Amino acid sequence: MPPVPAVSRRNYWILNSWRDLIFYVGTPLLLVPAFTLAQARWSAQDIYLFVAAFGAMGHHLPGMIRAYGDRALFERFRWRFIIAPLFLLVTCVAFYWWDLKGIVLVVFFWGVWHGMMQTYGFCRIYDAKTGSFAALTRRLDFALCAIWFAAAVVLSSQRMTDTLGVFYASGGPFVEPWTLQIAQRSLLFLAIAVAILFLGNFVWGWRHAKRANPVKLALLITSITFWWYCNNGVSNLLVGIALFEVFHDVQYLSLVWIYNRNRVEKDRSIGGFMRFVFRRSGSLVGLYLGLIFAYGSLAYFNSQLQIDTIKRVLTGVVSASALLHFYYDGFIWKVRESSTRQSLGLTGGTAEILPRGIFHGWLLHGAKWATAFVLPLTALWLWQVHSAIPLVQRNGWVVRDLPGGARQHYEYANSLRQDGQLAAAAREFEIALHFDPKHAGARSALALLLQNQSKFDAAAEQYELAIPLDPKNADLRYEYSYTLSRLGRSDEAAAQLNVALEINPNFPPALYSRGLTSFKRGMLDDAISDLRRAVEKQSNFLEARLALANALLGHNELDGARSEFEAALKQAPNRVDAINGLGLAYLRQGRTSQAIIQFDEALKIKPDFADAAENLRIARATDSRFSSRLTP
Repeated sequence: MPPVPAVSRRNYWILNSWRDLIFYVGTPLLLVPAFTLAQARWSAQDIYLFVAAFGAMGHHLPGMIRAYGDRALFERFRWRFIIAPLFLLVTCVAFYWWDLKGIVLVVFFWGVWHGMMQTYGFCRIYDAKTGSFAALTRRLDFALCAIWFAAAVVLSSQRMTDTLGVFYASGGPFVEPWTLQIAQRSLLFLAIAVAILFLGNFVWGWRHAKRANPVKLALLITSITFWWYCNNGVSNLLVGIALFEVFHDVQYLSLVWIYNRNRVEKDRSIGGFMRFVFRRSGSLVGLYLGLIFAYGSLAYFNSQLQIDTIKRVLTGVVSASALLHFYYDGFIWKVRESSTRQSLGLTGGTAEILPRGIFHGWLLHGAKWATAFVLPLTALWLWQVHSAIPLVQRNGWVVRDLPGGARQHYEYANSLRQDGQLAAAAREFEIALHFDPKHAGARSALALLLQNQSKFDAAAEQYELAIPLDPKNADLRYEYSYTLSRLGRSDEAAAQLNVALEINPNFPPALYSRGLTSFKRGMLDDAISDLRRAVEKQSNFLEARLALANALLGHNELDGARSEFEAALKQAPNRVDAINGLGLAYLRQGRTSQAIIQFDEALKIKPDFADAAENLRIARATDSRFSSRLTP
């Protein structure tokens, strides 16, 4: 009998089952508990800043290495690799330099598209592993990814609050609420319809031996579900963004490592730095990750920078890096091309696709740039320059568009408060708390608003509700202590001040307040200690410096008191209490003439200053020149 031919088993995986589950398919199941633990140690802002720098910007580097390290690729797209970075760098720096918000919106939309296309790209890779190349399947994969990624954003109250806020800050016209509601419902209906078509095609393919890769289905379920969770299920949007960014980065970095390593091994024309980094060596994985972190450190440094002009330039550089990453990834990793397939361990595929004719080359490429970048950015620029809209009106529009949610009402309330519309601000804070009673920001802001209106009983009630929501907030404790002191609850006020200083031992306002209390109680050593620390931590804190000078004067440390009064007068030359205090320091040192000059100066500025008048009388009575005139 002839031998029975061996039946080859299909390989559904890019790497292998467990590695694919860790790096591509099941990553969200590992990330959620990891981030839960991270939030117990770090704030959402800190997590976001770290991921945005070392993850979001850092993962741009591998694509840059390929673009400029792969000689054949560079020769093929030479002008794109030369013109695009110069154009984007100049554009991004200019927009951030003049604080034009349109670039933020463009980067955001490109980023959503990029994240969607990465998921779609993995779908194509997984189907290629099983030889599934049907055009209908490919189109349904694309439609499913595009519509569900878009729907997650449009149906997210937090995402749309940000998006509409930036759109209106760019001078964009008001979007009628009914228009937005129709768009949201239509998008949801379309997303469900596409999902039904996709599943129908998937089942039909399996029944007719034209099977798509089942791992692709698992990937789509985890990726789209996780994208929705990050946009709609996470209470803090910064955490949601960081979560999906890590998922995106893990997928991207691992796949690019495998791709470039295979490319280096199979293509001898690749040399230099790229060949060095992507050799088959475990230690070079560490170098690879180190380079990524080093590149991302630019974004982290920018987030910590305090110099506004330099920060604007670096923010433009970071944004240009992101846009270049999104742009390059759109054509340097095309799965349908043979070289890409070979480096991913796939068979088949077309030859390298070169532009044909003028229309399919620069003209078509330029039309895409005009549609996706130049025209929308130009429109946003012109809108902002010629029709700038006040902040309070912009936030009011967002609330009209998205009435259901705490965050937009909270931000509207803050802008109303800044605009002096205190009653309206209080109502908006209360609406925000109706949607989210545990919104610490709204609760503490309402308490502070009531405090500033001298409604101390109502303010105290709000502070008592706010503190359990944000117990480690030193500012909140400090403001609560002020309200308690105004209500005559001095022991409770002192306790809150002490807690504030336990949280932040170098909190100048709290140090000043406690030092002032100690000074009034005659505890001069404690007062001097707290007030000196307050001044050391905030050198322009005038009231703390004056209180320190008076405490030193009361403690008979006359040189120190005089020095502090003189420093205060450099900040505020016409501050009569400082001039009077300096006169007292001179008088107690026996420098009567200089004391008289200071008291005279205080009375010139404020003729009815009784303390200075009395001190002047005493100084003249002490000075022999004046006392001799009184002798009969």
